[in-house]
Amino acid sequence: MKAKIIIFIGLTLVNRALPAEQPTYSTPVRDDFPTKVFWGDTHLHTNLSGDAVFKLGPEEAYRFARGEKVISSTGQSARLSRPLDFIVIADHANNMGAQISRQYSGNDETYMDTRLGRLWAEARNELLANPDVNHERLKTGSLWPGNRRDVALRHPGFRQAVWDLVTSNADKYNNPGSFTAFVGYEWTSNIAAQHRVVLFKDPGKTVRQVLPFSSWDGPQPEALWDYLERYSSQTGGDAISIPHNSNLTFGRMFAIDDSTGEPFTTDYARTRSRWEPIAEITQIKGDSETHPIISPDDEFADFERWNGWAGREEGGEIWNGNRTRKRPHNLIRYEYVRSALQLGLAQAQMLGVNPFKFGVIGSTDAHTALSATTESNFWGKTMYAEPKPARANQAHSVYNWEMSASGYAAVWAQENTRESLFNALRRREAYATTGSRITLRVFAGWDFDRDDAHSPTLARQGYQKGVPMGGDLTSAPSGARPQFLIAAARDPEGAHLDRIQVIKGWIGDAGETKEQVYNVAVSDLRRIRGNRVRPVGNTVDVATATYTNTIGDPELRVVWQDPNFDRNVAAVYYVRVLEIPTPRWTAYDAAFYGTDVPSGIPMVIQERAYSSAIWYTP
Repeated sequence: MKAKIIIFIGLTLVNRALPAEQPTYSTPVRDDFPTKVFWGDTHLHTNLSGDAVFKLGPEEAYRFARGEKVISSTGQSARLSRPLDFIVIADHANNMGAQISRQYSGNDETYMDTRLGRLWAEARNELLANPDVNHERLKTGSLWPGNRRDVALRHPGFRQAVWDLVTSNADKYNNPGSFTAFVGYEWTSNIAAQHRVVLFKDPGKTVRQVLPFSSWDGPQPEALWDYLERYSSQTGGDAISIPHNSNLTFGRMFAIDDSTGEPFTTDYARTRSRWEPIAEITQIKGDSETHPIISPDDEFADFERWNGWAGREEGGEIWNGNRTRKRPHNLIRYEYVRSALQLGLAQAQMLGVNPFKFGVIGSTDAHTALSATTESNFWGKTMYAEPKPARANQAHSVYNWEMSASGYAAVWAQENTRESLFNALRRREAYATTGSRITLRVFAGWDFDRDDAHSPTLARQGYQKGVPMGGDLTSAPSGARPQFLIAAARDPEGAHLDRIQVIKGWIGDAGETKEQVYNVAVSDLRRIRGNRVRPVGNTVDVATATYTNTIGDPELRVVWQDPNFDRNVAAVYYVRVLEIPTPRWTAYDAAFYGTDVPSGIPMVIQERAYSSAIWYTP
């Protein structure tokens, strides 16, 4: 018991006194609707995560996100060209703080006598001395699925000390009106890699009333939602659960049965919809919008597939962070957002509630404490994938080149505060990008005029005449068809836009899921003929990792009406915006370091934005 107390005291001393009340923030006079988009990352890991074997902790993560220069774990200067507006440090609940426990408790020989202590010290010291060691040997840490448990690290005193550190750091860096630091963590279940980020609305003094609920406390999502209900009832606070990497869940993330294999019930659908209003659609471990097998007629479906094989072969292998597993094609539809939105419509018909009525965001899942998604400033997934010559073709379970420099969460809110941003996520008024900062507005209604697309008060027209992304249309007026007011502007420091597309999903007469991709606005005065558009072109010089904005448009706006609307059929719509082709991070690496890249590695990318959906219900 004495050894455990030493560990707890060490953490408490580093944590020092918990902060006082959060600074007050006076809301300025403003419009009665969101006028600004805020950029952030809801999924970042620091050295408090057992599998993030590197040097940087929460303080460096917050400073980097705010635009300050930090020194990375490999000794390089790192800085964002533009700071973020908000962030969630989402360290794994399982063995949270294992890596730093000895660091903060001095030379605690008793802790080092534990099995986990010895394994952890050996793995961590080896990695810090040589980041290119065999990655399999680093799994002797704590969290990797196949988790290693230790009684000392499960002690409530230790867990509370770490949680106090997490919550107090978030409060310390939270600056209402300027920078939002949410309290959060990752719940990491071994069951088909159904991982989720838990994001709390509340300040540290509220969140500290509970400890993080880990997959060791309950490995099923239903158990996590029960915990969130208890948290809300006990504290009066609020939180959400954000699923991520559905593309790696072997058909489980959006399966239409619960954790016991039983069909959904109305209560299940209502509970899931309440606690999971947002899903992460893109990140470093691949894009989860759709898949060529799900959407064979979508020319842009094969985008940043995790594991380059893209699942084209029946029973092909896919890696979930622990091991490769065979996955038949018929499970893929339960892994991607587009098909999940369609499956949700079918469930709503049967249950009266849509269990998959969620919006979307992007985030990084970086295990470096560095939230950097720009192709020209990509810091990799982990310490061993930080910038260096020939990193693209190095492999640690997967090749580094298969990692995506993605993504970011964009939130339409009235102010940069925990409450305002959280409420926007709750109402699904958010969207995802694969790393660039495209500005995107989407509204749906029955009474838009063509001129509304070019109005200087476009947003006001959108809110007055319709609903924003994440909203609902119901009971179409006789003879009416839904209209969509869409405006997209390029990243001010990025590439021009290629096109705007609307993706529609619905349920066919035989109960089958159906989809259609519509090209609704295109650049360079190209014509849309039969829903087909000639390619925008490509100015990328791979050798120098450059491109020009001589193609594409800086802004696209449109009012589009569904030409195939049936007022008696429920439907779901979301928007996808494509940039012109630009150099991928692999091209920037090759040009900067003067290295050769093996053939077959992608060097060009079309960055994109995905809006949250709008639902029509008869």
